Amino acid sequence: MAYIKTLSLFVFVLVVAFLASKSEARKRNTTHIQFYMHDVLGGSNPSAVRVAGQSMNSTGSAMFGFGSIYVMDNSLTATPDANSTLIGRAQGLYAMSSQENELSLLMTLTYNFVSGIYNGSSLSIVGRNPVMNEVREMPVVGGTGVFRLARGFALAKTHSMDQVDAIIGYNVTIIPYF
Repeated sequence: MAYIKTLSLFVFVLVVAFLASKSEARKRNTTHIQFYMHDVLGGSNPSAVRVAGQSMNSTGSAMFGFGSIYVMDNSLTATPDANSTLIGRAQGLYAMSSQENELSLLMTLTYNFVSGIYNGSSLSIVGRNPVMNEVREMPVVGGTGVFRLARGFALAKTHSMDQVDAIIGYNVTIIPYF
């Protein structure tokens, strides 16, 4: 009987040690990335264009009305300066998804990295973005390359806004698949 108790205790200690080591490995391999997305709707070379939605009136007020859908190919840079190092592209679409007074988007986008250690890899984001909140959280639902099967979250914070153009800072936490 003492042998079974000792063996059971030994197995329990091994399982706890194994789980603790996996937890520690996850902490060490969690990746944090910070970058800035440039969403340009105005000017002669927009990076996001409206492809569907209500007809706009003469003042353009339906531009951000419920149901409006935009396709984007926004630059991702290392700093808020549009001329800083290009680290990738945010490609996808967003839709005005709230019928209330709140400006809320449904974001479906992929961050494609084109330089640095993440070159050739991507992260996919799908979620609600209540634009007027100071900080918005959206889930990372997958990725490719070094981020294959990744999960995590992206925190978005508007850095600046000029009429309809915006620079959004992103802090992304990626937890690798094990």
